[in-house]
Amino acid sequence: MSVKSVFAIPFAKQVARRVYKWANNPHKTQDKVFKELISKAKNTAFGKDHDFENITSYEDFKKRVKVQDYEGLRPYVDRIVAGESDVLWKGKPIYFAKTSGTTSGAKYIPITKDSMPTHIKAARNALLFYIAEKKDASFVDGKMIFLQGSPVLEDKNGVKLGRLSGIVAHYVPQYLLKNRLPSWETNCIEDWDTKVNAIVKETIHEDMSVISGIPSWVQMYFEKLIEETGKSVSELFPNFNFFIYGGVNFEPYKNKFESLIGKKIDYIELYPASEGFIAYQDSQTEPGMLLQLKSGIFYEFIPADEFFDENPTRISLSDVKLGVNYVIILNTNAGLWGYNIGDTVEFTSLKPYRIKVTGRIKHFISAFGEHVIGKEVEKALNDAIKDTNTTVSEFTVAPQVNPTEGLPYHEWFVEFENEPENIVDLATKIDASMQTQNIYYQDLIEGKVLQPLIIRKVKKGGFHEYMKSIGKFGGQNKIPQLSDNRKIADVLQNFLKE
Repeated sequence: MSVKSVFAIPFAKQVARRVYKWANNPHKTQDKVFKELISKAKNTAFGKDHDFENITSYEDFKKRVKVQDYEGLRPYVDRIVAGESDVLWKGKPIYFAKTSGTTSGAKYIPITKDSMPTHIKAARNALLFYIAEKKDASFVDGKMIFLQGSPVLEDKNGVKLGRLSGIVAHYVPQYLLKNRLPSWETNCIEDWDTKVNAIVKETIHEDMSVISGIPSWVQMYFEKLIEETGKSVSELFPNFNFFIYGGVNFEPYKNKFESLIGKKIDYIELYPASEGFIAYQDSQTEPGMLLQLKSGIFYEFIPADEFFDENPTRISLSDVKLGVNYVIILNTNAGLWGYNIGDTVEFTSLKPYRIKVTGRIKHFISAFGEHVIGKEVEKALNDAIKDTNTTVSEFTVAPQVNPTEGLPYHEWFVEFENEPENIVDLATKIDASMQTQNIYYQDLIEGKVLQPLIIRKVKKGGFHEYMKSIGKFGGQNKIPQLSDNRKIADVLQNFLKE
């Protein structure tokens, strides 16, 4: 055991104690963050336009600042991109995180010298909590891989521009650099197929102890390793004992992962966004992720079922409840105000505040008034395949409003690793779970407005081929697990199993 791993355990315990100190004083912590944000931004263009000088309470803030998405803030962001200072936050940002927008093309999310350290500290602390809980830091002596975007950054009027994961690659601590893979040159490869093949070559004979990335793309990496060697991941990497992921619900991938790995491992879930590092898993025994209350973000929440109302309920942390699906709203030290990132969350604990991501507010199906959300389709699928040999690689759901015959239905496009013995029986089980969870869906089925769902089998590798066909094949791109239109479904018809 190295000196590095020996000293990591007491340091991890110390950090965990500090974090729980603010986590156990949540409202005081958030109130302090709120006041600091308003004070520091009052002389910005946005602060002056919204009378920050006279904001003394959250109620004052709500009267002056509306909830908005990127399009709402875009006039201000465009000024920053053009080179202007003191627009949304004091000074200029040090980075723009470039993300894909559905209506606005590329989005440029500002990252400031105040917000950047919170991204790094949260990622570090997630690992430290694992060390503190397990009382084991031996993994720091092995090799670590983070499947991420290219660290090559562009210049946008004096501000560096790139994917968040590429930006973060510049902040790997010195003491981890020798352990970090892939090489800088491989990380800079843009073509994802070429990149994964290069990563396989670089890691295949290494002692990998930590692997991190979006599950669907790490799965592709695992499959290529197995194809190359004929060995399971645990045979290749006997000291690989936990996987770090974020961005999607891992449950649909878990069975497939464990079959590829060849043993059960631990998992650490992160909730990083370009707009801020929102939460991370602080315990292997407690559900949910610890909400980051001292990271320069003041949180607001709107019940998801009210979000599209004219005057939805808008609350701070002190008024949230368990079991309610909320749209999460951010106010940050990167200058995002009343910002809807599009995610929905549910609290799993109020002491401390832990959350789970339940879906996207724009990713839902309500073609017939059913209000189906991501959490429901994920649970339905997991309920149906539990205690079976069926494993799913990827799936997405869309409404079929105008079938060639019969009633409309929800169409499930599923890529199986191990197919069920009876696809109709699986569809029946999924549909039963959907009806149990969603009363609107049940009413539509019982009222003969909809027929039960139908599963379409996507050929193996079909989702990857689909992503290539739309130019979004890469480690930071994800398939929405449901949508209210046929944009994805109609293209997927070309990738069905014959």
